[in-house]
Amino acid sequence: MSACSTTCLPPRERQMLRTLRELASAAALCVLIAACADSRDPVVAGPQLSVPAQADLEATQGAKPLTSEFDAAVPIAYYQLSLDFSKTTGGFSPPVQARAFGYMGIALYEAVVGGMPDHRPIAAQLNGIGALPQPKGLPYNWALVANAALAEVMRGLWGDKTNHAADNIAALNALEAQLALQYSAGVPPGIAKLSSEFGREVGAAVFATSRDDGGDESYLTNSPTSYVPPTGPGLWVPTAPGQLALQPFWAMRVATLALSSADQCDAGAPPAYSEQPGSSFYEEANLDYQLSKTLTSEQMTIARFWADGPGTISGPGHSLAIVNEVVGQQGANLAMAAEAYARAGIADADAVTGIWWAKYHYNLIRPVTYIRQVIDPTWTTLLPTPPFPEYVSAHSGQSAAVLATLEALFGENVAFVDHAHDADGFAPRSFSRIFDAAVEAGISRLYAGIHFQSGNLNGRSLGRCVAAVVNSLPWRR
Repeated sequence: MSACSTTCLPPRERQMLRTLRELASAAALCVLIAACADSRDPVVAGPQLSVPAQADLEATQGAKPLTSEFDAAVPIAYYQLSLDFSKTTGGFSPPVQARAFGYMGIALYEAVVGGMPDHRPIAAQLNGIGALPQPKGLPYNWALVANAALAEVMRGLWGDKTNHAADNIAALNALEAQLALQYSAGVPPGIAKLSSEFGREVGAAVFATSRDDGGDESYLTNSPTSYVPPTGPGLWVPTAPGQLALQPFWAMRVATLALSSADQCDAGAPPAYSEQPGSSFYEEANLDYQLSKTLTSEQMTIARFWADGPGTISGPGHSLAIVNEVVGQQGANLAMAAEAYARAGIADADAVTGIWWAKYHYNLIRPVTYIRQVIDPTWTTLLPTPPFPEYVSAHSGQSAAVLATLEALFGENVAFVDHAHDADGFAPRSFSRIFDAAVEAGISRLYAGIHFQSGNLNGRSLGRCVAAVVNSLPWRR
């Protein structure tokens, strides 16, 4: 493509193009000229400066070339908004929510990685993502890029075929406008416009790739009446009248992102089913039974803090709330945050898909069913039992996957405070290291009476396996 003529531009824009010529290709300059022609900036009168020229200073003001020069306020705001959506948006079961976090993280990272010279794009390493728009070598304002990318991908993920769609989109539009105003201060209109357009292109492209991964179809039928649970000793049965299985076909229909298949991180079978006292299976059930009789006030608080049931931020939401906390409490910049949200989102999505594969592959009975049949017919759980098989624990697996990716970035001995449920009346919980929260999330399900210890420990193993796959992607050059 030949270089564009600049004779039609006012002096200020011609000077700005001379400044940017070393940074941009001829094709990119053509796009910039069009944006400048629309900006209607008045020509500044006065003497022409030599070096640095006044127009050079004005043209580059606010256009920072590195993602790391921006703070993490933009993604923190969008992920917090996504947690608010989780409480009201119908159809967003834990698998659906984790999938959304996966695509959000990809959109954010791929949109701003052009300003991270020591990092690589990873979309090509993922299943089914395909080619995404690429930066054109211009000095983008990466905060504006991130703002537009997250707003656009979330308009698709949280506003498509859901209830409260109009409210969600209105909230996203308002947040995008607020952050655009904040981060465009002092930025030349042409740069601001191109930055937002590029981010929006990436967000739209990532959402488009999500449309054929099987997730759209599955979340519209979270609890299909067509599913008939297999029957036999030790197999799951509904634990409440009229209960339907949640997402029984998820792992068969939904593509993984980093894992080669949903069963790549299979933790193996649970202990062999037995009703014989002294057997491994009986002793696991008896552990739950005996523990329920001696629960301390602190243990009950832990169970309820991690309940994350319907109408709350849910399990995957709690994990991403922790990402928000760590990113904020560690003072991460936009580059660090983008990598953290991408790793965590991909790990969350794939861990939940792997967990759902295990749940419906092994179809293991829940503690409440076994204990009432074999040990004590009057036994009750502290919390209601979710409507799907026991093995493995989703809380254990997905929290382990997310928090292991965080530790890979921020270190193993990083303390943080979990404020995920401040608004729900819970006191924040403090942890001396990030992964300790995953351990507590897992054990909370035993306190609640809804998981066996093998479901907890092997769920944690599955999560660590997923995190290892995600962490091994070629993130750095």
